[in-house]
Amino acid sequence: ASRMALAMRDALGVRKGDRIVLWADTALDVVPLFVAVAKLGAVFAPLNARLGAEEAGEVGALARGTLLIVDEARQEEAHTVAVAAGIKRCALLSGAPIASAEIVGLDYRDLPDPEMPITEPALVETDPHVIFFTSGSTGRPKGVVLSHRANWLRGFQGVFLSEPERTVCMFPLFHMAAFTLAIAAWHTRGEICFTQPTAKALLDAVERRRANRLYGLPLIFSRILDEDTSKWDLSSLKKIDTGTSATPIELVRRIKDRFPEPALGIYYGSTEVGLAACLVDGDVLRKPGSVGPASISADLRLAEDGEICVRSPFLMEGYFDDPEATSAALQDGWFATGDLGALDEDGYLSVVGRKKEILRTGGESVSPSEVEGVLRDAPGVEEVAIVGLPDADWGEVLCAAVVPKEGAVITLAELRDHCEGRLAGFKKPRRLALLDSLPRTAATSQVQRSLLVEQIQDQG
Repeated sequence: ASRMALAMRDALGVRKGDRIVLWADTALDVVPLFVAVAKLGAVFAPLNARLGAEEAGEVGALARGTLLIVDEARQEEAHTVAVAAGIKRCALLSGAPIASAEIVGLDYRDLPDPEMPITEPALVETDPHVIFFTSGSTGRPKGVVLSHRANWLRGFQGVFLSEPERTVCMFPLFHMAAFTLAIAAWHTRGEICFTQPTAKALLDAVERRRANRLYGLPLIFSRILDEDTSKWDLSSLKKIDTGTSATPIELVRRIKDRFPEPALGIYYGSTEVGLAACLVDGDVLRKPGSVGPASISADLRLAEDGEICVRSPFLMEGYFDDPEATSAALQDGWFATGDLGALDEDGYLSVVGRKKEILRTGGESVSPSEVEGVLRDAPGVEEVAIVGLPDADWGEVLCAAVVPKEGAVITLAELRDHCEGRLAGFKKPRRLALLDSLPRTAATSQVQRSLLVEQIQDQG
């Protein structure tokens, strides 16, 4: 990281406050870049590697960057992205300079180790370190600004205390969780293994690296449990984590049955707040559907309309260059998550839906997540999402978008019968869309409901 910081400072003129935009796939070179930018007091702004050049330029423009760094796979489109983003200089993440007037090579490996530590600029702990961009699945992406303080403190949440943490990470290196997990491993002098988010790749990595921690989204754990896990030596695992999206109790039971020894944790948080709540191993079966009480150093409360609000030392500083969105989300030190929640008598939080995802049908309000929770265990259902389709009479009608299990035949009448006695009549779906897959965000696999509605309407 120190060698890379020297290369960036001396060859590329990077200074305190510069915003360094990265458009690259997951690679180990990204990790020292993350640290090198901090050493220079600059701001790291990674773009989703799966964006096309046009989208990457649009999102990159939000950062008003001074330097664009790309990997070799994206070097041919670097100039296009830089122009769209208003960035004047480009660099290649690793390797020798290429034959182009617009891009230089950031090859730090051959530089000598600095004889003295990098002279770091005068920083305060609330100075910005990273801008993470929201997925933009429901609107214009926003840049979440995290300070040096927030990044450092988030790394201490849930780390091993008695041994180095050896974690396998499914998140790409444009996602906040990948860096939080990396810092957590670093705090324990451990290691982190970045790999593809497939069941086989994750299980291979656990066995090969003798990992003691594995984080997987609920969808990923469903796929892991579909494998014959006895083919892998997973005896090194001591901690298994999941969360981010809804974790059905049926899945929790399956995880505990398959992995009885590792401690299971269910996490609730976001890029803006980090970890807000955690359900620990002893509670995952005792408190089904909950995401736990507030995490250490965090406070939770519900607004009058049920919106979950979080206060902690590791909240974001705000949305970059967007004071209106910042003031709407951050009020008196509390962040309004946009999620709707419920607290039980012990202070354990359950997430019941999204504030903006409440559907209105025939004058009644319906939470999609409530209906999805009922339909997930319907015969033949592999995945399900509830969306509202425009309707002249009802305002919106509930549509169940279903990915059937292999060979299953599903009808709307069967789904409605499955809801009988479990949901009010107006909460039952009135339409059924059978799909091969659900559109999800690349980083977190959350269903992109607006795209799903468009897809259903386009396909009739």
